[in-house]
Amino acid sequence: MPTNKLILGFTGLISSGKGTAAEYLRDTYSASMYTFSTMLKDALNRFYLEINRDHLIKISEIMRGTFGEDVMAKTMAKDVASDPNPIIIVDGIRRLADIEHLKRLEGFVMIEIFADPEVRYQRLIARSEKADDKTKTYEQFLEDHKRSTEVSILEVAKYATERVDNNGDIEDLHKQLDALIQKYRNK
Repeated sequence: MPTNKLILGFTGLISSGKGTAAEYLRDTYSASMYTFSTMLKDALNRFYLEINRDHLIKISEIMRGTFGEDVMAKTMAKDVASDPNPIIIVDGIRRLADIEHLKRLEGFVMIEIFADPEVRYQRLIARSEKADDKTKTYEQFLEDHKRSTEVSILEVAKYATERVDNNGDIEDLHKQLDALIQKYRNK
């Protein structure tokens, strides 16, 4: 069935700017926005558990270990396929199984957002998105990259057809994202 959808899948290491990019596209282009972590946060909230990196990883491993490595990818692909919005963002692609179902959707483009470790660490501390981010040292930040959810990102990034350099300022990020939208909407 033909579609005019543009589905942008974001991958990138911790604090590379995936969420910032997704929010910009949502706000600027009225894009729908989906994140893999939303499913996990919903479960943690339901059980009144703190949302921190350890809990997110544990609930992800439990879900995938119990229901299959691609359980979240299947859910995400169904949600995206049923969304009528012409521009859809899927933020937080971390595993190869996540790509398998999404790449079958017409209009899917895989994008890696990257930034240097020092830049990402400063952004992590500044945003303090998760409870354990506020007090994280640079060494702990680097240790987080050895976790199962982060190690696989390097492999996933190899499937990206586009790369966004987020070492600059917010205006530079926006220019790169605008250029991507123009490139794929005018195909």
